[in-house]
Amino acid sequence: MKAVLMTAAGSPEVLQLQEITNPGVPVGDTELLVRLVAAGINPIDTKLRQRGTFYPEQMPAILGCDGAGVVEAVGAGVQRFRPGDAVYFCYGGLGAHQGNYAEYTVVDERFVARKPASVSFAEAAAAPLVLITAWEALYERGRLEPRENVLIHAGAGGVGHVAIQLAKLKGANVATTVGSEDKANFVKQLGADEVIFYKQTDFVKAALDWTGGEGVDLAFDTVGGETFHKTFPAVRVYGDIVTILEPSANTVWKVARNRNLRIGLELMLTPMLQGIVEGLQHHAEILEQCATWIEQGKLKIHVSHKFPLEEAAKAHQLLETGSITGKIVLLISNE
Repeated sequence: MKAVLMTAAGSPEVLQLQEITNPGVPVGDTELLVRLVAAGINPIDTKLRQRGTFYPEQMPAILGCDGAGVVEAVGAGVQRFRPGDAVYFCYGGLGAHQGNYAEYTVVDERFVARKPASVSFAEAAAAPLVLITAWEALYERGRLEPRENVLIHAGAGGVGHVAIQLAKLKGANVATTVGSEDKANFVKQLGADEVIFYKQTDFVKAALDWTGGEGVDLAFDTVGGETFHKTFPAVRVYGDIVTILEPSANTVWKVARNRNLRIGLELMLTPMLQGIVEGLQHHAEILEQCATWIEQGKLKIHVSHKFPLEEAAKAHQLLETGSITGKIVLLISNE
């Protein structure tokens, strides 16, 4: 089969299309052989390519956590799926288990969800990591409740654009930061109630004005760096802030402490990195629920760019510009 291999850590050029052995018939009782139609690209892919994977002794590696495709064969103990079923999932791509920049992969049925029938494989492949991240950050780390006010940074981005929709599905009021008029129009279409142009406006003042001086109940940081601690005064006393980036060593915590904020750290890769089966099953359950909302027209995944598999390096270059709306996808086969 064809696959894009990461031959070493470095620039996008280390991603090379090669012929490798097809994984073949599932060896595990509950495993599926999936013919991949599309693979999502996420910032974690570019970070691992730049610095090396979590398992540097296992090289070369195939990146790509997100995949969507068709079940080709099933293990003897598989109960939920059969050949021909369309599926999507977030599994592999961290350097140990094979990722999804490939024509085929093997994945346990417990970690897989049925692909929403109403969307393309490209849209399905773009969805898993960002859906799970936003779901866990808002619903689990942030404990978002109906009618609460939430500030979502970078609402037009991969995680941000689904976070807006998940917050609205919960019945919350959403303010979000954007950098352009086009992105403002995009997030308004997703349901954002308040749009803050962070380049021209102090987002803290805007959030306080929006909430009558009180601050938001929950802030969701998808940007990191200084944005994380600069957001503290925008959150109400006893409120929540959740970040998907590791806080820097020079984070200034005084405002957070004085406001008695609850800090949430969201890393949806934890179950995969630590082999937590229950966590991976929970991720599949999240995707099953989101598939229902997608089919009901309540949740949309925006794919801004599509590249053929052999142009994975170009896709990485584009993602690293940092100005993408929605998601980038690799197209692996026709369906």
